[in-house]
Amino acid sequence: MTPNLDQLKEALAAARQEIAKVIIGQRDVIDKALIPIITGHHALIEGVPGVAKTLLVRTLARVLGCEFGRIQFTPDLMPADITGTHVFNLQRNEFALIKGPVFTGFLLADEINRAPAKTQSALLQAMQERQVSIDRETHPLDPNFTVFATQNPIEYEGTYPLPEAQKDRFMLKISMNLPERDDELTLAKRMLGEDSPEAALASGAVRQTLSAGDLAALRGQLALVVVRDDLLGYIVDIVRASRRHESVLVGAGPRATQALLLAARAAAAIAGRDFVTPDDIKAMAAPVLDHRLILRPEFEIEGVSVVEVIQKILQQVAVPR
Repeated sequence: MTPNLDQLKEALAAARQEIAKVIIGQRDVIDKALIPIITGHHALIEGVPGVAKTLLVRTLARVLGCEFGRIQFTPDLMPADITGTHVFNLQRNEFALIKGPVFTGFLLADEINRAPAKTQSALLQAMQERQVSIDRETHPLDPNFTVFATQNPIEYEGTYPLPEAQKDRFMLKISMNLPERDDELTLAKRMLGEDSPEAALASGAVRQTLSAGDLAALRGQLALVVVRDDLLGYIVDIVRASRRHESVLVGAGPRATQALLLAARAAAAIAGRDFVTPDDIKAMAAPVLDHRLILRPEFEIEGVSVVEVIQKILQQVAVPR
């Protein structure tokens, strides 16, 4: 694929259309899920059970031609259960590497906060460098390696909060809300027939629109989306304002600036434009900053949410004309 923004627009439109055959009424979630993939980053997905978090990632892997792997995080999960380990082969009289589930394309880290920090940190090197070290040997991962980690926002018993260093590795947080009544009614009707979302995915009704090799070319085409200098300053001012806000204990770091820039660029491409607007930046500010900000305890006690603080920050920062 040669650099051509039309190809990028067509590829994204086709992918969105196929994913929507399975994921009902979650158009905004689908768009946000495509952003970390085409920018080479990772995403944290938050939602109550039953809103199709796992199904979303499986569908993304099918449509984009990538291998899918899943890890169910539990308190007794060990780092070697994620990365793999060397096992002695008696027939060959040597140690052989048994690769863990991290050796895949799209990895679903289900309920990542169920495992202790030692196990959670096993993903850090993989997420940052796309390689893992096993018994002092470094092994490369798939170039398209993308982690989608899920969390349940209402159940905290028996969970371990993600370390700040690991949360910062996630480009954005995707919130999957309960469906609207019409969408839930459509889902109920489909379950009565043979075209339920799970059946559609299993039957092959969802077609593959790209190959794994095409994704690298798509990422290169994002460079064709123009970002004006004043919008770069707008992004930097938003992130810096998060560090000075009265209700914020710990603000966003430089990695958030990079993430907001790339996310806004990808959002513009998904919308079919070759330029970024202030609205793209505003739309991506909450997903990018939500999991990175830590509020002061007195504001948390008053029930102030991080999203509310982000909205106030956006109101305070001057928007370029």
